[in-house]
Amino acid sequence: MQCINLIKCEIFVMIQSITRDIIRVRGDWVMSEWKELEPGLLLQLLAEGRIEPEQVIDVRESFEWDYYHLESSRLIPMNTIPYSLGTISDDKPLYIVCAHGVRSAAVCNYLEEQGYSSLHNVTGGMAAIASLQGFQYD
Repeated sequence: MQCINLIKCEIFVMIQSITRDIIRVRGDWVMSEWKELEPGLLLQLLAEGRIEPEQVIDVRESFEWDYYHLESSRLIPMNTIPYSLGTISDDKPLYIVCAHGVRSAAVCNYLEEQGYSSLHNVTGGMAAIASLQGFQYD
């Protein structure tokens, strides 16, 4: 059942990502401003201590997190983001990661619609990060 829900989610997000550049913020249609971030740069920023762990949000499901995750990140599954807004700081840059960068792009759109700024989608997601660290993700 989880696999089917993830497939539905990925399809929805792929459709949503086609219209990524134009989003609705507080009732107005605007150009999206979140940015793509290469996984190597994320790892460099973490290694240099320029990012705090609460700034890296992993939006995968807990079973994906259990398989492989960055120690300096926190898990907030995509479907719980709307209920977790009170725990997500809006005064620092945020780095959103998922398995391959699709769900995290949707979360970037959603957070931007909620008024968050300085959002970064990690290109290629945990699969790309894992590869850089010598781990075969999938």
